[in-house]
Amino acid sequence: MSLKELQRDADGHLTNNKEWTEEIAKELAAEEGIDLLTERHWKVINLMRKEFLEKGDAPSIRKLTKESGVDTKELYALFPKGPAKKAAKIAGIPKPKGCV
Repeated sequence: MSLKELQRDADGHLTNNKEWTEEIAKELAAEEGIDLLTERHWKVINLMRKEFLEKGDAPSIRKLTKESGVDTKELYALFPKGPAKKAAKIAGIPKPKGCV
């Protein structure tokens, strides 16, 4: 299934996170101007998915930095202009609560 065939909300987040795949993540990242997902990107993306699937909401930036080992500065370098929102989008989960 390609990204064009998937249902998304007004912000471009997948409406059904079960349709997410690593290939879809790469396409979503490209849309966000991230051409290559590195091991550090995947560490954040996988933690976002794990937290969402276990708790029903994406982790805060504070929790993300604490549990992923990726500090805030690096997080902004990996996912410029809104790391929690961008990482959530690429992870195929809804926009975190508190993100505008």
